Amino acid sequence: MTQYRIYGAVVLLLATGCASGPQHIATQTETSGAESVVLNKPTITKVDYEEAMTPELIQPPTVSEGLALEASTNAPEHLPSASGLTLTALEQMAFGSNPAIAQSEARVRALRGKWVQVGLRPNPTAGYSASEIGNDDKAGQQGGFAGQTFITAHKLQRNRAVVAAEITRAEQELVQVQRRVQTDVKRSYYEALLAQRRVDLADQLVRVTSEAVTASKSLLEAEEIPLAGLLQTEVQQQNAIVLSRTAANGLSQAWRQLSAVVGGSDLPIQPLDGDVTLLPETLDWQQQLVRISNESPEMAAAMADVERARRALDRASVEAIPDISTQVSVQYDASTTDTITGVQVGIPLPIWNRNQGGIRQAQAEVTEAVRNVDRVELNLNQRLANAFREYSDAQVTATSYAEELLPRSQKTFDLVQRGFQQGEVGYLDLLVAQQTYSQTNLIYLDALGNLWRSYVRIEGLLLEGSLDAR
Repeated sequence: MTQYRIYGAVVLLLATGCASGPQHIATQTETSGAESVVLNKPTITKVDYEEAMTPELIQPPTVSEGLALEASTNAPEHLPSASGLTLTALEQMAFGSNPAIAQSEARVRALRGKWVQVGLRPNPTAGYSASEIGNDDKAGQQGGFAGQTFITAHKLQRNRAVVAAEITRAEQELVQVQRRVQTDVKRSYYEALLAQRRVDLADQLVRVTSEAVTASKSLLEAEEIPLAGLLQTEVQQQNAIVLSRTAANGLSQAWRQLSAVVGGSDLPIQPLDGDVTLLPETLDWQQQLVRISNESPEMAAAMADVERARRALDRASVEAIPDISTQVSVQYDASTTDTITGVQVGIPLPIWNRNQGGIRQAQAEVTEAVRNVDRVELNLNQRLANAFREYSDAQVTATSYAEELLPRSQKTFDLVQRGFQQGEVGYLDLLVAQQTYSQTNLIYLDALGNLWRSYVRIEGLLLEGSLDAR
């Protein structure tokens, strides 16, 4: 009967050992010197360390919820519309198949698991104990013990507060990757449209130069032009054929790049729904500067770093507060037939190690994180300035060519070609008109490419290169 009482007491101790121990709130360690000034710069929301009844089931809120990325595991099949494959369909395919997005989502899930783990209480200990065995040929004192370490100063909640800031940063990195994928898809989409446009232009040049060769042969037979005129038009024809072949190679490359960004198998060359010659809307520098500062996930990630560093400093400041270790034992003394109960309570004495180095490290990390926010902001301004200069130059060039130079070049070439076929214009004038027409169209296409690349970069908050290693 006495042994049953002992076992019952041990079970009761194990049950009570899982309860939360006494909690202590430590004051924030004061900083010194220039670091204390920097620490007061941003205003950080106070962390609520009150723990819910089932903390392991409660996760910090996610900032990436609501984005159109539900199909992140399997890529849906998107058939081209009647007019061709749309940009929206390509973006949805990339969101479902691009490995960079899945990689970033896995990082967020890993940190959420970490958030659960760092807030769990230590497991209680239990075991068997015996002493004075064989004394007076008796069994001595036989029994069991149970122990529990109580974490003080809300350290577990502070641990979760630090990881919650890490989760926020990881989610902002996920938003960055999503933006990079979207920018890469748009850039590759417009590159494919431009490549198709170059193929059409090259085919047109092959056709008109072939017509010029045919007309030159007729004029040579009529002895209206010398043999050099035919040879010159044939050279132009060969140049157009070479341009056609290189344009076809460029089209294949553009589709391979588009396939890589989408993240699936090689997409076959097919019509795309869109017109690359429709110029994008005009952007305003000041509006884009404000938009970048307010919406950039790079800035949000940098601010999350500041919050994480401040919470880590708060956690380091209570590290030296001792945790309480307790142990209760119940033994049956065979010599006296008495039941003996023992209690032990211990704490480490923070005499030499008061986490001085850890606090200084955390203070310096706060300073580093705050200065990193300034660096990211200046870096964004610098990158926006470069992208906006490229956009402005390309917009001026593309607009001038579309409204002025291309129509005049086309009209001049048509008149000269008609006059050459009728024998009213010399072959040299025809060659000059062909060359001018070709160069004008190529420059226009280059300007369109620069315009769309810079526009997509600015629209995508300067985020690109989703497949680059990070």
